[in-house]
Amino acid sequence: MDRNSPFEPVDHESIAEAVVRQIEAMIVSGVLQEGRKLPSERELAETLNVSRPKLREALKTLEDRGLLVVRHGEGSFIAPLTGKAMSPALLSLYGRHSDAFYDYLEYRREQEAFAARLAAQRATTDDKERIAAILDDMKTAWEKNDYELSQKADFALHSAIVDASNNATLIHIMASIYDLTRQGVFYNRDYLRTIDGTGERLLEQHVELGTAIIDGDPARAEKAARDHMDFVEQSFRLGQERDRREALAAKRRMMA
Repeated sequence: MDRNSPFEPVDHESIAEAVVRQIEAMIVSGVLQEGRKLPSERELAETLNVSRPKLREALKTLEDRGLLVVRHGEGSFIAPLTGKAMSPALLSLYGRHSDAFYDYLEYRREQEAFAARLAAQRATTDDKERIAAILDDMKTAWEKNDYELSQKADFALHSAIVDASNNATLIHIMASIYDLTRQGVFYNRDYLRTIDGTGERLLEQHVELGTAIIDGDPARAEKAARDHMDFVEQSFRLGQERDRREALAAKRRMMA
């Protein structure tokens, strides 16, 4: 058995069904997320300790259930499961109506706080090590003024916290939300620097959030998550107000 693989050898009367159940369980729990490529047929058969015909039978069942996508010449991938959190039309609508955007932030605030509280209660040793490593990346990014690494670590931390909540529904739903945020659909992260030119406050907030989870303090973790999302909202409001003033100033200059 490969100790570095999340798959376990199968020992069951209905071998193909046992493989199906194991992979389904890993999808539900968020271990295997949409778009993830499975190991090669040979590697997977060896790790699961099953014959390749039985493995193919299991993979075909998963494909029939809409959980796998088989791309000839490329391999088997976890199928898109949650879809898009919002349609293109609704995203465009949000862009034209800032009040709707603040509803999105309100939703994020509650979900982030919920995830942080659960993570502080449920995080495993692996979860805590992952969060600690990301916090180290954040500190390095700040010291080097590496915006790209900082942004990457930001997304990684929030995803790691949701994963550490060990709530399957939350993991899948927030993965879709984070994908939109990563694409800059809702807001540009530069707005966060409107009231935090160096990024130091962002770093402090993230360190407090991650440390509270590592320390296993649910109330502190929830508060840190809410404080961070309040900061995001405040930054966006200030950014919008700045843009409005600059636009008016430009118009006055043209009319002078």
